[in-house]
This record gives sequence, C-alpha cells and structure tokens, in this order.
Amino acid sequence: MKFVCDCLGVNDRGRLTIGGADVPDLARAYGTPLYLMDEDAIRATCRDLNAAMKAHYAGDFLVAYASKALSCKYIYRIMREEGLGVDVVSGGELYTALAAGFPADNVFFHGNNKTVAELEYGLKAGVGRFVADSFEELRALNDLAGQMGLKPDISLRVTPGVEAHTHEFIQTGKIDSKFGFTLENGQAADALRQAVALPHINPVGVHCHIGSQIFDAEPFAHTVALMMGFMADMRAQPGHTLRELNLGGGFGIRYIPSHEPRSIGEVVAGTAQAVTAGAARLNLPLPRLIIEPGRFIVGPNGITVYTVG
Repeated sequence: MKFVCDCLGVNDRGRLTIGGADVPDLARAYGTPLYLMDEDAIRATCRDLNAAMKAHYAGDFLVAYASKALSCKYIYRIMREEGLGVDVVSGGELYTALAAGFPADNVFFHGNNKTVAELEYGLKAGVGRFVADSFEELRALNDLAGQMGLKPDISLRVTPGVEAHTHEFIQTGKIDSKFGFTLENGQAADALRQAVALPHINPVGVHCHIGSQIFDAEPFAHTVALMMGFMADMRAQPGHTLRELNLGGGFGIRYIPSHEPRSIGEVVAGTAQAVTAGAARLNLPLPRLIIEPGRFIVGPNGITVYTVG
C-alpha cells in the first residue's frame, strides 16, 4: 500500500502506523480527535532545510517555521532545538512560543491587524522582528517604542503582484491582496520612506508571501527578481540599504497521489540561486535570506485521528 505521507505505514497486524506506532492503540490510549506527529520526520525535515540552505547559499540565512501551520509548545521546542526561527501571527502564538522557551529574538511577528496590546506584548518580550503590514502599524509601533525607550527592527511586508499557480483563495501576493504594501503602485516605496523617517523603528528588511500550495518554481523566481529590484531602488532612493530578504513559504506538499511537490533541495536551490544572481546583477550585497515553511515541515509528518460515530 502506498501512502501520500512517508511517515505512514501498515504493521504486521494490518493496522495503520505513524512513525512505526500503532494508530488504533494510540487512539484508544488518548481518545479522539487526536493529533499524531512523527517527531523524527519533523526533525529530519528541519535538518534537511538547514543543510540545503548552507549548501546552496553563500550568505547568512535563516529557516523560520511558520507556526500558523501548527502552534503548540512541543513544536516550538523542536524548532528551538533544531536551530530554526519561528514566525507568529498573533499574541496567542507568541505567548505559546515564549511559554515553550523559544528565544524571543528569533521570532518574526507577522499579522495584518495587530492590536496595540499585541504590539506592546511583542515589544516587552523583545521579539527579533516586527513584520509591518500597514502605515497605521508603522506609526503605532513607532509611538509605542518611543514611549518604552526602544527601537525595534522591522521588515515591511510587500505585495509583489505575483499570481502564484495555486487556488485563488490562497494567493496572497496579488496586487489587490489585503496583505502588505503594494509594490506596483509605489505604496511600498512610500512605506519605506516613512519608516526610515520615523525615529523609533529600524527598517532592516522586506518580506513577502505569494501564496500556499505552490508547486512551480517560476513564481518564486519572479518574486525574487521583483523584490531585489525594489531593494536596489530603495538603496538608490532614499539611499537605504535593506539587509534582509524574507520570501515567506508556500511550498506545496502532497495531499493526493497526483501532487508532485518539489524536493527540499529543489525548493532551496532555486530560491538561493535566484537571490545570488539578483544580487550580482544589481550590485547588491547578499542579503540575509529567510524562508518560512510551515505546512512543508509538519503537513507530511502528521495526521488527525477521529472515531466514526
């Protein structure tokens, strides 16, 4: 029998297993619904991602787990132990990561409608990077940081205008997306100029995310070209060098047998080569390259078990 997930199998009793463990036995022991994750497989994926980045990219890099895929203490402990960063999109996810002992300075705080309370919480916790999604957030973060005597590093979320080859409901990089500052109409450039002028925030990078369940390499390569072009333009005017490029995640996984996801090596190599070539072409220093896989790490390595009523 062939499964869509490598962590699944059938034992000599003819019963489903995950990571070699008998699923019906686990269901009886713990009740259902029950999330079952193969820790060894998750750790192996994290290590393979880090190894691929090291092999294919000459600059500084970070693999950050997109914790909206699965936010729980044990997952954050694994990510800490495997040397990954994490991104969070709410105060609740940040609380869970910190409660698990994850270092705040390796957290990227996303979200396109952060509350004042969430911004305050992130500032007090000392998160490593706020990913700003709106002009209102830039001003609010600047004001709060000034009141607290802080100057946090931020990245701007940019909407590059790339329509990835996936379902329209999970395309997030389109021009009319609710996420981030639009590149094509000059909004992203205006946002960076405002951020540079604000005294209590420090713009260090740009972030984008073009969608989920993307199997093709071409949308990512196109996104890299657009984002690095923006970085080059901003270096020329207003003369601000952005040192981080966060390309998000969205790498497809297999849900059905006909899905053909790219390997970790293919995902990383294509992105790293595009960034390296772009930096050389535009005479830019190699940025710190960040990717944020979420379901790519946990999706193929876990299941949910139910009891039929």
